[in-house]
Amino acid sequence: MAKTAILVDGGFYLKRARSLWGMKAPDERASELFTYCLNHLKDKHDENRTLYRIFYYDCPPLDKSLFHPLSQKAVDLGKTDLYKWQNSFLNELRKKRKLALRLGKLVEGQASYTLKSDILKRLFRAELKLEDLKEEDFNLDVTQKGVDMKIGLDIASMAHRGQVEQIVLISGDSDFVPAAKYARREGIDFILDPLRATIRPDLQEHVDGLKTWVSSQKN
Repeated sequence: MAKTAILVDGGFYLKRARSLWGMKAPDERASELFTYCLNHLKDKHDENRTLYRIFYYDCPPLDKSLFHPLSQKAVDLGKTDLYKWQNSFLNELRKKRKLALRLGKLVEGQASYTLKSDILKRLFRAELKLEDLKEEDFNLDVTQKGVDMKIGLDIASMAHRGQVEQIVLISGDSDFVPAAKYARREGIDFILDPLRATIRPDLQEHVDGLKTWVSSQKN
């Protein structure tokens, strides 16, 4: 049977999953992700597919103190609900069969709190005043290091070694175009799942097809 590798851009998946299916507990989100990935093996036109492995790419959460511009106080990120949720979520994924974590690092020196885009728009439209702002109106903005590189290297490695016949990438990032092009030249069937997000034309151009299972996923 033909082998399929499923690669999940973690930051992208979590953002889209919250938008599509709402907030969930770590174990529920992990089970949702695993079930969603397995849907890609259900192709009525090609039933001879078996799972090679699911690769999940993300970064462990930050455990440091960070200044919050609204409260004018330092926030201990290691004691926040977000930190606990992300750690629990990664631990739940570790329990899943045939699922491998590929973890990068967060650039601590560039971490900061920034206003959410919708809140910023409301401020400029005078729908909000500065005194109306709340701490939850800010996002933790931090840069990932090594995640995109790990995805690209894994795609190239599996294609070069002929370990799989199909790669499914759950992402919406056009940075993976070179890796996708290489995989296709090596004869890999390369499928993109953007979870119904809008993607750039160059990304769609260099894959063998788009496939999403959003409509079949239960809330």
